[in-house]
Amino acid sequence: MTDSQLIREIKDGNVQYYEELMRRYERKILSFIFHLLKSAKMEAIAEDLCSETFYKAYRSLHSFREVEASFKTWLYTIARNTVLSEMRKNKGISVSLEGNSAMTFTSTEHTPEQTVLRNEKVSMVREAINNLPEKQRSALILREYDQMDYQEIANILGQTVSSVKSLLFRARASVKIQLEPYMEPIFKEYEGMNQR
Repeated sequence: MTDSQLIREIKDGNVQYYEELMRRYERKILSFIFHLLKSAKMEAIAEDLCSETFYKAYRSLHSFREVEASFKTWLYTIARNTVLSEMRKNKGISVSLEGNSAMTFTSTEHTPEQTVLRNEKVSMVREAINNLPEKQRSALILREYDQMDYQEIANILGQTVSSVKSLLFRARASVKIQLEPYMEPIFKEYEGMNQR
């Protein structure tokens, strides 16, 4: 069944179908919330906010209008607003993209040194993203991590598509500028190897 069919069933009183909607989106919504909470050291409440997101969505499902947005976009908007509301309660805390240890990149095919270097690079990228303003950071998470298109991101952030493109351009440029001092020695070493 499509999301639309499930929603129609739920609105008709077949609430057991809401479990299927939750199953489809729970991991992605939890990951999105976790990323937003990490730098605030609030990741421990990610599951609670995920549950709250699905509860709010269920409570408001009667008012959901598919012509205005897809269920996925609507759900991400609720998740983002839930996180931002929690962050406002804890003023001075910024939203983050920092990952947990389970999300670090490791492979048995790499030497320990390569694994450490790769994890350091991932950490530097996350730190650079953490330094972005909230809207740029959210747009970048939705685009790069959740693979959403510009229109979906615009709907979630309450922006126009051109504003989202501008946010993403500025976010990527800022991340690149922040990472250049770290990447320059690598490029010089690579160029030196090619000249031998």
